[in-house]
Amino acid sequence: MAENLIGASVWESAMYEHLNSHADSEQRILEEYQSAAADSGSAAFSYLVGLIVEDEMRHHRWFADLASSIRTDAEFRPEAPAVPRLTRWGEHPHQVAQLTEKLLEQERADSHQLKVLEKELKEQKDTTLWHLLVKLMEMDTDKHIEILNFVKHHAR
Repeated sequence: MAENLIGASVWESAMYEHLNSHADSEQRILEEYQSAAADSGSAAFSYLVGLIVEDEMRHHRWFADLASSIRTDAEFRPEAPAVPRLTRWGEHPHQVAQLTEKLLEQERADSHQLKVLEKELKEQKDTTLWHLLVKLMEMDTDKHIEILNFVKHHAR
């Protein structure tokens, strides 16, 4: 159970508790995945579970960052929150927008290359993990594009 926030609103307290509770749940899921990989005796399963564990570890960190940010705001702490506010695009938001556009071009090119590679590996999809890994990279590229579009929209 998370400790109480000093001076927090009802919403902040509830959200803080929810985030910490979910972080605890993520930790249990992480341990279950690690145990399943160790017990499986399958190199392929262990490899794939390792990919999931990396995501779960990142999720766990994000929940901790969100909870920490709520604490920082609710208690009017002087430090910057772990998850920066959208008002912090630096002194040159125009430069951020330009950099974002350049990165978007690269991600779109990468997306195209991955689609070509996925087609080339289609025949191996039932005998190797290669096709799946390329599909996962495509999903990550889509996520990167989503992030950069968010930046582009908000950094104006």
